[in-house]
Amino acid sequence: FLNDLLEYLRKNSFIIDENEIYLHFSTGAYSGEKNHLVNADIALQQARVMNKDICSYDDLPDIKAVQQNNLNWIKKLHHAIEEDRIKAFYQPIVNNKDGKIEKYEALVRMMDEGGKPISPFFFLDVAKKTKLYEKLTRTVFDQTMKLAAEVEKSFSINLTVTDFKNIKLMDYIYETLIASKVAKRIVFEIVESEELESKDLLDAITRLKECGSKISIDDFGTGYSNFNYLVKMNADIIKIDGSIIKYILEDKNSELMVKTIVSLANQLGAKTIAEFVESEAIFQKVKELGVDYSQGYFFSMPLESI
Repeated sequence: FLNDLLEYLRKNSFIIDENEIYLHFSTGAYSGEKNHLVNADIALQQARVMNKDICSYDDLPDIKAVQQNNLNWIKKLHHAIEEDRIKAFYQPIVNNKDGKIEKYEALVRMMDEGGKPISPFFFLDVAKKTKLYEKLTRTVFDQTMKLAAEVEKSFSINLTVTDFKNIKLMDYIYETLIASKVAKRIVFEIVESEELESKDLLDAITRLKECGSKISIDDFGTGYSNFNYLVKMNADIIKIDGSIIKYILEDKNSELMVKTIVSLANQLGAKTIAEFVESEAIFQKVKELGVDYSQGYFFSMPLESI
């Protein structure tokens, strides 16, 4: 039936504003007893990834395993939140001029029942698909605000487009910043995204700055990388993507990219941070290229306490 339907749709055009348009369709199918729309949608996503016309959920044993794994991590995450096992770890950021720690980035970790940290690699993407993600952001924010009141350093906190779209969460962040005495030492790191060019999200970023906090563009140099977007955001800091820094010693294009970003940042009055600085040689190279700060395992892994 689906093959016949797709063949019919392919052969027939649609008329929109007197324009004849032919469309290509991808289809996901599921014939089980429950979760019909969810599983059909999973099959549809795979059809798009595999560039197939039709994809059946029953033909995707790996997807079933992934789905079960996701459910297991959601369960673990739920218990960790209930038992206060979500913790912010802090990775130092050093000033390249004197090598001294000047800032820290807050990074979320889940502690297992034995007290060992679990990398966000295992649970963060899963959390973003649930309402649990807000709890992670709020927990890291609260813990970092408390630490900033005790330690005279700057602290950066990651926010995503998902966070910015959560009005309740953002109002909580604004109110907490205004009531605090440390807002000027809080930096919000934002991953580049075309969605951030929307007026509502740009207004939210402006409001964070009005609270006294700074804005940092995370992972700059890959992905969206729209220079006009930097101007609109009025970013205070540009973090150069680790995939560029990692190969800077042997890849001339990476070196050229860093030079370009540093020059752009200087013209915008923004500071630069090199991510993934994992050796003395890389540290010396980014200093030579004029990068202001460095972060990476050469200095320290993320720390549970500072």
